[in-house]
Amino acid sequence: MDDLSAGEDVASTRQREILALVEARGFVTIEDLARLFDVSAQTIRRDIIRLDERGLLQRFHGGAGLSEQRRRPAYDEKKGVRLAAKERIGLRATRDVPTGAAIFLDVGTTLEAAAHALASRADCRVFTSSLAVAAILGASTGGPEVRVLGGTLRGPDGSLVGAEALEALSRLRLDVALVGCSGFDADGAPLDFDPDKVAVKRLAVERARAAYVLADATKFAREALVRVAPAQAFAGLVTDRAPDAPLAAAWEGRVRIG
Repeated sequence: MDDLSAGEDVASTRQREILALVEARGFVTIEDLARLFDVSAQTIRRDIIRLDERGLLQRFHGGAGLSEQRRRPAYDEKKGVRLAAKERIGLRATRDVPTGAAIFLDVGTTLEAAAHALASRADCRVFTSSLAVAAILGASTGGPEVRVLGGTLRGPDGSLVGAEALEALSRLRLDVALVGCSGFDADGAPLDFDPDKVAVKRLAVERARAAYVLADATKFAREALVRVAPAQAFAGLVTDRAPDAPLAAAWEGRVRIG
């Protein structure tokens, strides 16, 4: 590898790490980044300019923060947004779940809508990494059997992550996995912010005979940090509106509208 390509690889790695820090902290200063990566402030400033030009973060005086497009909404904020659309998605995603199915329900407000749709289904078993989903199903009468994965509690959405959750999932053979996302990559792959949560989603997709992404139309133009899996790994995208190109092309023939 020549010096130029080696330098480009280092810059690309550093830019990905800068993005991860911005996602975790909300704002980082040029001074702190230069110290962390042991490079000049001018080098960090060039990285930030490139990332800003791509819409991945926003330049501010002395540092960088989340762009409006990539800002991660708070859980309480998401709970009150697009409730009717999420209800339709939840109903559509669970409508064809067969009798006796073993189902994985991911974390998130759209998956909570799917839990409400399954609350009267005593003919299936639900495995979940979401304490909120478990609470919804646990409050129902005559609902499905519910198994909660172990793990470490992560955030106000009640998500369980870590080695214990992954170990529990690795022992399962699921019929259906319903997972959420925060946005989509250019090739249609679903994206999310937290690598630990993505690890759970990814394994659930691998352990299921059929996996579906549940996402309302506001996610179509959003970006996040970590790829869950290629679009081809999923049996379908369940949403409330047909996506525009190129997302529509990536999911051609596999979009279910609620």
